[in-house]
Amino acid sequence: MPKSKVQEPQANILVVDDEIAIRRTLSEILSFEGYRVMEAADGAEGLKLFNANKYDLVLCDIKMPKIDGNEFLQKALEINPDVPVIMISGHGTIETAVELVKKGAYDFLSKPPDLNRLLITIRNAIER
Repeated sequence: MPKSKVQEPQANILVVDDEIAIRRTLSEILSFEGYRVMEAADGAEGLKLFNANKYDLVLCDIKMPKIDGNEFLQKALEINPDVPVIMISGHGTIETAVELVKKGAYDFLSKPPDLNRLLITIRNAIER
């Protein structure tokens, strides 16, 4: 009889992105990997969810309506500085990435994110 693999509790991840296609794709990939995923269409909705639930990690776009990723990062860190926030953007520069990491982002990934790098970065962020 094969040994059953002990199922470790999977992390809760919040995906904050105004592009529905990106949100859905990230959600599907992460759900397939066993993570529990919630989605927010902008920074304001993201902050409401972040306030109301416990997350192990946040993936957040930079350019969004209402509250952008920069403001989301600052407010999320005020609410819970222990939750790693990985910023993602299709418009990012090295300067932007450095600035966001200095402000407390765990990492910065460009869109569309390389799948292996994304999953490794998420795993490392959750384990730290």
